[in-house]
Amino acid sequence: MNKSDFDFYLPERLIAQTPLEKRDSSRLLHLDKKTGAIEHGHFHDITKYLKKGDCLVMNDSRVLPARLIGSRLSGGLVELVLLRDLGDGCWECLSRPGRKTKPGTELTFGDGELTSTVMDVAVGGNRIVKFHFEGIFIEKLEKLGKMPLPPYIKEELQDSERYQTVYSRELGSAAAPTAGLHFTKELLKEIEDMGVKTCFVTLHVGLGTFRPVKAEKIEEHEMHSEFCIIPEETARIVNETKASGGRVICVGTTSCRTVESFAEPDGTLRAQSGWTDIFIYPGYKFKCLDALVTNFHLPESTLIMLVSALAGREHILNAYKIAVENRYRFFSFGDAMLIADLGQATL
Repeated sequence: MNKSDFDFYLPERLIAQTPLEKRDSSRLLHLDKKTGAIEHGHFHDITKYLKKGDCLVMNDSRVLPARLIGSRLSGGLVELVLLRDLGDGCWECLSRPGRKTKPGTELTFGDGELTSTVMDVAVGGNRIVKFHFEGIFIEKLEKLGKMPLPPYIKEELQDSERYQTVYSRELGSAAAPTAGLHFTKELLKEIEDMGVKTCFVTLHVGLGTFRPVKAEKIEEHEMHSEFCIIPEETARIVNETKASGGRVICVGTTSCRTVESFAEPDGTLRAQSGWTDIFIYPGYKFKCLDALVTNFHLPESTLIMLVSALAGREHILNAYKIAVENRYRFFSFGDAMLIADLGQATL
């Protein structure tokens, strides 16, 4: 298949720049993955599509305030985005402007509260940076760092917690698992009171999630790798759900990619951790996932290819066309979609 097969018209005005005041007041488009039938509602209506015996699998990763703005000791502003902890105070970082951060360059942040030295240039142009500090590094980062918002969001975020899910707890992502941003603690309790189980995986989202597909033949695209964890309790809940005839509903493409990376051919899971570079596109046969809560994704992205694998490219592109016509909000702070078999929710 070609990359252009996943293109669609998206007016820039529909790219959400800020979150809504109430998380669960965002709109929800339900797409029947078998028939392509569409229903419109709001996210707090999601309970009518769930039933006792289902389980929600959510990604509990928490976003690092990984964007640091400082200066070179020799003068001039510099921006770092921390990508990967290499240990011993060293991080792989994006650097702007790159030409001004050669190996040996000394950097300072927060009036010298945090300093660093550029040690090397990594493959692809990222910098290896060693940080110097007193105390606990994460505390310095939380004080001095900013949220590394996606490149299509131009406005400054007033409340950094709105780029975190209410259940985030494992610090390590460079971007939020945004499908989970719609849930409130109250809505999750209502869902659990229905007899729907909730469980968690951890996948630390890298900035590679925003990397465009450059290969025209999508099969030639190379996915970035991300680290993920499936705990014992999650494996047990998913396996019990499958055995009893319930549905495994993943919240977000990161949860989907985690369970599909490690699911056995029969759809069961076992507790484990490791790296995944799974690329899901039409033709893929899902092993574990039955339904998906997700946001609206970029044209020609790996994520719209993933949802097309679940519901069919024609159904997805038609749903996106209808979403544009109805002025749904797109991307990280936008509205949500539930892709499921509508008949299963009423059994």
